[in-house]
Amino acid sequence: MTALYYLLGVVIFVVAILASIGLHELGHMIPAKRFGGKVTQYFIGFGPTVWSRQVGETEYGVKAIPLGGYVKIVGMLPPGAEQLADEATVDADGNTVTRVRKSNTGMFTQLISDARAAEWELVRPEDSERLFYKLPSWKKVVVMAGGPTVNIVIAFLIFCAVFATYGNPSDPQVDPVVARVEACVVPAAEAGRVCTDEDPVAPAYEAGFREGDRFVSFNGEEITDWRQLQGLIRGNDDGRAEIVVERGGEELTLTTNTLVTARPTSATDATEQQVGFLGIQPATHLQTGGVPYTLEQMGGMTVDTVQALATLPAKVWDVAQAIVGLEERDPAGPVSIVGGGRLAGETVSHDEFPVADKTVFLLMLIAGFNFFIGMFNFLPLLPLDGGHIASALWEAVRRRLARLRGRPDPGYVDAAKLLPVAYVVASAMLVMGAVLIVGDLVVPLHLEG
Repeated sequence: MTALYYLLGVVIFVVAILASIGLHELGHMIPAKRFGGKVTQYFIGFGPTVWSRQVGETEYGVKAIPLGGYVKIVGMLPPGAEQLADEATVDADGNTVTRVRKSNTGMFTQLISDARAAEWELVRPEDSERLFYKLPSWKKVVVMAGGPTVNIVIAFLIFCAVFATYGNPSDPQVDPVVARVEACVVPAAEAGRVCTDEDPVAPAYEAGFREGDRFVSFNGEEITDWRQLQGLIRGNDDGRAEIVVERGGEELTLTTNTLVTARPTSATDATEQQVGFLGIQPATHLQTGGVPYTLEQMGGMTVDTVQALATLPAKVWDVAQAIVGLEERDPAGPVSIVGGGRLAGETVSHDEFPVADKTVFLLMLIAGFNFFIGMFNFLPLLPLDGGHIASALWEAVRRRLARLRGRPDPGYVDAAKLLPVAYVVASAMLVMGAVLIVGDLVVPLHLEG
């Protein structure tokens, strides 16, 4: 049964990601068609075609490798200087065809020429006013931004639903309320073990603290939040502590002496310090909120994602080192869709997780992938959507500047000239993707990690 649940988790995750890819591509296709562009293909996946169907001028289908998708919009690249003077020729069927000469003056020039030729083999005379490169710049931006925007909207809708109902698992709020009273003082590294006769009694246990007690004041200072209280306890060393708590609607004064023991500096810094110790665990609750709260949280996620993207190559290198055993894999490092599927499977098959927690984890995982995909595609590099957006914006800027200066229209930006960069970026993406997939198979991350 556990194996079936594991498979169910993987299937749910993969189907959700494929649906997100399909919606991403719709985000490109729908505005492209609305603006009069010609879309000849809409596919989910890459590689050999598994299934397809022609509807009007567009072929819809699924390919064998579910690691992405694409829509083919005719006329992405403008004709270049290498175009033949007699570019309009007639083929064997009597159709007028636009041809592009293939230059062989250099490797990069040849790549650009070949790409341009392949692009223009699809162009018919009746398509002359439907070519993508001829669209106004703002329409190009809308078409190319549509895909990643859909992913970010999916993430927003999921985050908003979870935050408004269940709460934000990434934003637990710690309250100055006793959730548990420790019976004894044990070293931080041995937290959770059973007390022995050699362990000193915890000050809170000795003073009579109970679960549910809310701190009102500590040595005369009014308590407003847990961080403030924690600082007062840690700074009290082994001094006297007079603490007022609210219990059952009444205020009680409890007195004790805090003990000095080694504790981690913070939740993110394991360096130990000698600090005052009381011996209670605070209560926590998940922060909830609607649209404004979700937008605020996603603003922070945006900053974190930009920082993660800046360090992505280095983190993938760390995964490569982990694959060959040179270092441990970072539990907070990147994962591929394979790793996401494994985490989804482990979550659904975990015996100790309530159904609500499993559902929320899956939703957050799917939302996180969508948010990252959306942000990643906005990078201003070809062949990513952001590269096409940057080209369209630059086209608008230089045309505007030419008008202001009374100069001739500089024409369309030729994205084909950036194809060498696109090939380098695409190759790097393939390598990083392959490393992450291998890493998720050889040194996978687990929920326990």
